[in-house]
Amino acid sequence: MTSTTKQLRRRATRTLAFGAITALALTGCSVSADRAPVSNTIDYWLWDTSQLPSYQKCADQFEEANPDLKVNITQYGWNDYWGKLTASFIAGTGPDVFTNHVTQYPQFVSLDVLAPLDDFEAINEVDQQAFQEGLTELWTGSDGHQYGMPKDWDTIAVFYNEELFKEAGITAQELSSSAWNPQDGGSFEQLLAHLTVDANGVRGDEPGFDKSRIKIYGMGLSEAGGGQNGQGQWAGFAATNGWKATNQPLWGDSYNYDDPRLHETLDWYFGLVDKGYVPAYGQFNSSDGTLGQLTSGAVAMVTDGAWMNSAYASSERPISTARLPKGPDGTSKSPINGLADSVVKSSDNPEAASKWVAHMASEQCQRTVAENGVVFPARKDATDITSEVYASLGLNPESFTDPIDDGNTFYLAVTDHGADVIALLGPAFEDLWANRTPASGLTRTNEAVNKIFAK
Repeated sequence: MTSTTKQLRRRATRTLAFGAITALALTGCSVSADRAPVSNTIDYWLWDTSQLPSYQKCADQFEEANPDLKVNITQYGWNDYWGKLTASFIAGTGPDVFTNHVTQYPQFVSLDVLAPLDDFEAINEVDQQAFQEGLTELWTGSDGHQYGMPKDWDTIAVFYNEELFKEAGITAQELSSSAWNPQDGGSFEQLLAHLTVDANGVRGDEPGFDKSRIKIYGMGLSEAGGGQNGQGQWAGFAATNGWKATNQPLWGDSYNYDDPRLHETLDWYFGLVDKGYVPAYGQFNSSDGTLGQLTSGAVAMVTDGAWMNSAYASSERPISTARLPKGPDGTSKSPINGLADSVVKSSDNPEAASKWVAHMASEQCQRTVAENGVVFPARKDATDITSEVYASLGLNPESFTDPIDDGNTFYLAVTDHGADVIALLGPAFEDLWANRTPASGLTRTNEAVNKIFAK
């Protein structure tokens, strides 16, 4: 798998294999499995090859300050990462520390394989007020314990092809000031229509437009249309229409996929397929992703996450960024997410592991990560560094930082029973795009999801 493909899959919502989860539960999480005597080597796992060089530099810093300890970093591709991790828990051969994802950690908490970080002295010495607002809360379980040390953050913005916008006579200001609504799509849909070009060179808002033969789509879609949380695709639109995924920002016990405001948002969003402004399901190879669609010139714009900045900037085509369009509530909202580092409860040297986690959250390591320009590190004082890197690449960092500064961010759903929720909702959302089913059908799926919590 190429580095680009790994980046595309990095934040996609996936679930652990049910068989592996069942095996993990039946073995009691293997936290009592025999392990080697206390080791001075800290095994650290991550999946992102683009961040590996930065964290190797951080490991060198850590080893220099702690000559009695060594960090051994192992990288697996996203597709293999979670399966190998779960298998290692069962066998008692897992890492001491690993990069964690919000779609996975509730399951690990319930299976009791993560060590509460607030039990460690090294962790308690970390100034978590230095992190971007909300990141520590994101990694705090329903029991009040922290299970992940924030390592980075991301928001969603529009990436657009400057050349195609120029040809269409559309300015960056028109894009950034556009607005959408579920009735007629507003000025944002008007932009999509004008940016869409059929095989005869006729634009989507011109007479004679042939929606069955499209040369350039106004906006690209991928990853099953965003899956059940819509992070890089429809979530920001739904939030500006008043929708919230669960009954609480974090650790809710009921889902709101039966909300008519979500239904009308999704019917409008995927209805853009019927108008020819966005590609139908299967129009592009899934490996292309929104990155491939935009950089190939097949689409004029996409919505995607800050973690993809360096990938888009490396394109031979001039790519720029802008905020997501405003919605019915008059704001532009973005989900905020972030990865974290977790300590495995069965580590043979948890104190050393916690020191490594604390170092990765330090100003020294986070500055190193910031200078690499792959992600926005968790610390606020590193944001400006990364912003300068992105600006030098021709991207507008404010497209990603403004939602935080404006207070217009929201969390993706973090709840118990994550694997069951994905198993139920995933196919239903794929059906919206693939078969253009009405979003009102999510009401029945939502009832099935909430029955899990009722039990």
